[in-house]
Formats: sequence, C-alpha cells, structure tokens
Amino acid sequence: MSSLHPVPEPLAHLVGEWRVTRTVHDFADGSEGHFSGTTLFSPLPAPDEGGLLHHESGVFTWHGTARPAERTLRFLPGATPGTARVEFADGRFFHDLDLRSGRHATDHPCAADLYRGEFEAYDADHWRSRWRVGGPAKDLLLVTEYVRAAQGPPGH
Repeated sequence: MSSLHPVPEPLAHLVGEWRVTRTVHDFADGSEGHFSGTTLFSPLPAPDEGGLLHHESGVFTWHGTARPAERTLRFLPGATPGTARVEFADGRFFHDLDLRSGRHATDHPCAADLYRGEFEAYDADHWRSRWRVGGPAKDLLLVTEYVRAAQGPPGH
C-alpha cells in the first residue's frame, strides 16, 4: 500500500471495532510471534468526554505457545486540532498522533529502550502501525495492521 489517506480528526476516524493482526520480530534471536484479535475504540466517560478508550484483546503466539493477550490505552484530544494524545490506561503519556497527512512518526523512551513509531492510514478502513524497539535488552519490530470490522451481517 503506497497511497496515504489524510485523517483530519483521528478520534472520529478510529471509533468502532477493528480487526487486528500483529507480527513481532525479535532480531536478537530471529524468532517471530503473532497476535490476532480486535481493538474496540469506544467513547470515554466524563470527565474525559471527547476521548476514546482503546481496548485490544486476542491471542498472542510466541515460540509456539498461544496465550490470551490484551491492553488498554486512552486516546484523548491533542493540543492541536486534528491530533490526539495517547496515554497508557493509568494516564501516563505514551505518544502523540497526527494523521492529518496520513502518516505520523513519534518516539517513546521506555527506561533504556527507545520505541520509534510510524503510523500510516491507507483509507477509511485500514491503517498500520510500526514500532522499532531498540535498547540493551530489546531489538524488535512490531507491525500491526488494523482493518475496520464489518458494520453488520454481510449484505446489510
């Protein structure tokens, strides 16, 4: 996919359910893991009105072992119109998000590791995130594909 889809308002764009597939490649030992599941972006209750709760759940397979996996993030309106502030469930800052051009790059330092993220929107129903993680204990690439889930039974 090469053409980008500008997203003027990321929170309005993300609302709903997305099918998620993620590949995790560990460059240190060459192993690869896979996640498959869903992410639901639903409105946050007051006092965070205007924001979204991101709840991801599915199965992560690593070294042949499949386990349930989930995570929760908060997507809030950013300081600039058309942007978002992404936080961990406990309110700690994770990264900013600006898809007004269809692409956004950001960094997230985590202890001695650095997460370098790139986000790309391809159309109204498909976007991707790539996180390159480097540090003394990590050498990973995480690529996540998001495809909007169907809005009802086929044919409706």
